[in-house]
Amino acid sequence: MALSLTVSDEVRALAPGFVHVAVEAHGLVNGPSNDDSSALLEDAARRLAARLDGRAPHEDTHMAAWREAYTAFGAKPSRTRNSAEALARRALADGGLPRINALVDLYNAISVAHLIPVGGEDTDRIAGGMRLVRATGEEPFVTVAGGEEGVEHPDAGEVVWCDEEGVTCRRWNWRQGVRTRLTEDTVNALFLLEGMAPATGGELAAAAAELAEGLEKLSPGARVTVHAPR
Repeated sequence: MALSLTVSDEVRALAPGFVHVAVEAHGLVNGPSNDDSSALLEDAARRLAARLDGRAPHEDTHMAAWREAYTAFGAKPSRTRNSAEALARRALADGGLPRINALVDLYNAISVAHLIPVGGEDTDRIAGGMRLVRATGEEPFVTVAGGEEGVEHPDAGEVVWCDEEGVTCRRWNWRQGVRTRLTEDTVNALFLLEGMAPATGGELAAAAAELAEGLEKLSPGARVTVHAPR
């Protein structure tokens, strides 16, 4: 893998059932949301509803496992939900899923359809490698509120993804920073699919294969690599 990804021993000890799959893509062509990306989101919502069969997202065993992990590092999972649970709730609500851009719509659709957290990072904006660690509380996290850019800091002990410049995603996969998010100008990207037991590496790999197929359809000629579960 061109971009190094490491999970700290402290995080492994906190959640020994954690597994992730990385998908690297180079030569992407992104653009605004369109009819195709909207169709993907609508189909994902239908697949989610069939999977849940009337249950709330947090009643799924995989989402329950994520809630336990969030509780273990001090977060309140009913207030700060993992990204998959938060998206699933929106998918089932009257307003439906947001449309962001073609790439984000694609990975959000995979997240909802498989009910697993999926994130995307612009690798040209990542400084050094990415690490999943428990924060000291001093790391910078760039946000935008009311149109103004600002910096906040994670709680000490919070699980965060970070690079050499600071936090790229807070509370594991709760909120992505603006610095490395995928935009319509993104050409090279890393996608992270994350799971907690009872979810398996095989389930994540199947979702990653579907994501890779979607990336190749969106950007013919792109170089897409799906890495083994870790």
